[in-house]
Amino acid sequence: MPFYIIERNFAEQLDLNADGVAAISKINGDIGVNWVFSFLSADKRKTYCLYEARNPQAIREAAKKANVPADVIVEVSQIFGDAIAAAQRGAPAAG
Repeated sequence: MPFYIIERNFAEQLDLNADGVAAISKINGDIGVNWVFSFLSADKRKTYCLYEARNPQAIREAAKKANVPADVIVEVSQIFGDAIAAAQRGAPAAG
């Protein structure tokens, strides 16, 4: 399944609690997208998220249902990093 970087721009600072994370995770699972990793900007108004999904439309659908932006979606062909590379191989990450 392809990987995508999603840039999300928020009008206010992002303050996501455990309940919000659980709700987004459920929506993602229902639609068939898999969150891998995220970065939050220092001002807490922008995220860069790595997702695995069958296509960008699935990511947009999940974002719409979760009421979060998906401003830019870019397919990536290679991912570097021990944990992510291990996940791609189906092996446990070194650590």
